[in-house]
Amino acid sequence: MTFTGSDISVGTLFGGVIVLTLVEMYFSYAHDRKLYTKKDTLNNIYLMLAAVLVNLTMKTATFFLLQYCYENYRLFQIENVWLYWIVLILAQDFLYWFLHTVGHYVRFFWAMHVTHHSSEYFNLTTGFRSTVFEPLYRVFFYLPLAFMGFNALDVLFAYLVTQIYGNIVHTQTVGKLHPIIEYIFVTPSHHRVHHASNVRYLDKNMGMVLILWDRWFGTFQAEVPQEEIKYGLTKQPDDSRFSNIVFHEWVALAQDVKKAPTFWDKVKYVVNPPGWSHDGSTQIAKVMQRELREAEQQGKKESL
Repeated sequence: MTFTGSDISVGTLFGGVIVLTLVEMYFSYAHDRKLYTKKDTLNNIYLMLAAVLVNLTMKTATFFLLQYCYENYRLFQIENVWLYWIVLILAQDFLYWFLHTVGHYVRFFWAMHVTHHSSEYFNLTTGFRSTVFEPLYRVFFYLPLAFMGFNALDVLFAYLVTQIYGNIVHTQTVGKLHPIIEYIFVTPSHHRVHHASNVRYLDKNMGMVLILWDRWFGTFQAEVPQEEIKYGLTKQPDDSRFSNIVFHEWVALAQDVKKAPTFWDKVKYVVNPPGWSHDGSTQIAKVMQRELREAEQQGKKESL
């Protein structure tokens, strides 16, 4: 496969995101929407730069591992160029959904991913608030693509394009779109839900491009018009310094592991979902959501 999509300008794609961000900033200030603050936006940029540095550090290793597996262990090769790219985009998007879901349901990975959710604002620069250490392990989730016969350059390019799409859905300036689009693709409405700290919305809408994965695997939640979204974490960090944003969950995890009474409890703090506790003092999102549904059902019965 010689076609790598090099005729599409990566610079143009990134430039488009920057232009859209500047337009949204203007719209926010012109209409007094207060979607941006200077401090939050600077934090987003700092975290993006940190992620870029880690990405650059890991880029060579990521490329050679993917290419080595492609050249030596690929199971088949898709010859038709159109089918090749369609399957690559779909497979890459599904593997991202899986990577993202693991990042929400395994606390060890959540300790890294939580950075992306730590802003109490939601705008196009929130997409820049990257999971700083994700490049250290992301390649292992994408290795199946190399085994499926996709070369390293194409895998990295497909990830770049889908990542840019994932950036532009971080916005409050776009409402719900046509129902067909809302059913198939991740939209700003879906991603607003994903960044919410409301109990109903926790750990929902993990997709990057297609929302179908969430619909099929039970992680979908539509935006409820009558419920105002609260962005950020259920428990915000004590301060918004760069170091605390990146490492606060690691500190909390270490404290929980230290206080766990048994070895297996210590392991469970690492591998169970965020919110799990050995004594039941805190709850995971699924338990809180079940209790919310039960309370709402009880409220409906009492109102009849």
